[in-house]
Amino acid sequence: MPFQVRKLLLVIVVLHVSACSSLGVKPWERNLLAKKQMALTSSPINAALDDHIYFSKEASSGGRGFAGGGCGCN
Repeated sequence: MPFQVRKLLLVIVVLHVSACSSLGVKPWERNLLAKKQMALTSSPINAALDDHIYFSKEASSGGRGFAGGGCGCN
């Protein structure tokens, strides 16, 4: 590759990498992200139950995709 093409490619890569460097949560925006509607899970109790089932099954059969599990239940 010619030197100018390499230089142009390097500039493009640097611009793409640095494009998201200024993103972040400002202190005055944290109150909006702390609201209940912004949670990743709508029900923490159901998420905890799903995680318990996942980790119980993963030990013997590979996780959520299979019936049965490490506890012996179906």
